[in-house]
Amino acid sequence: MDIKHIIAQRVAKELKDGDVVNLGIGLPTLVPEFLDDGIDIIFQSENGFIGIGGKPAEGEENLDIVNAGGQPATIAVGGAFFDSTMSFAIIRGGHVDATILGALQVDQHGNLANWMIPGKLVPGMGGAMDLVVGAKKVIVAMEHMNKGKFKILKDCTLPLTAQNQVNLIVTEMGVIEVTKDGLVLTEINPEFSVEDVQNATDAPLLVSEHLKNMM
Repeated sequence: MDIKHIIAQRVAKELKDGDVVNLGIGLPTLVPEFLDDGIDIIFQSENGFIGIGGKPAEGEENLDIVNAGGQPATIAVGGAFFDSTMSFAIIRGGHVDATILGALQVDQHGNLANWMIPGKLVPGMGGAMDLVVGAKKVIVAMEHMNKGKFKILKDCTLPLTAQNQVNLIVTEMGVIEVTKDGLVLTEINPEFSVEDVQNATDAPLLVSEHLKNMM
């Protein structure tokens, strides 16, 4: 199993039956593949869908049904379409149980930077700024490092998407909770040691006394 699938599989364990969940583009879109049988999740997409589904079969794409990343998607029975006003009312109104998104950087304070790198052209911030403030739980799903550079920092250096909003970080190396005391390593991929995880992390890690292998 590759790194992205390891992360997506673990993130799926955070979701509960009946949750309304927003998925960011990229890696988070893999999460539905790993939901346990009997878990019914309502996926919301900020471009105007609730009940959005996975990738359609080849040749059955409907260009009017795409996820937030512009990729062809499906719509579940009972799903709904609406405009941006309604979509962001759902988000800002606190009706999204969890949002799962990637990050350029996360820090020990729960700050998130995921929308731009200064000097590089970006299409826009999308719905991330609203989602990380409006969702009840914010889960960052990302690879632990970027070409040898830290992504989990003492303090973000890139422009912030939001401050003090991240609850959980899931990488291929482990699961890290953001607490008022700092970052707590609660689960570890048995392929790595605690020292390995700390060496790959700029911010200091507290190790849970109940540390267990990553599910």
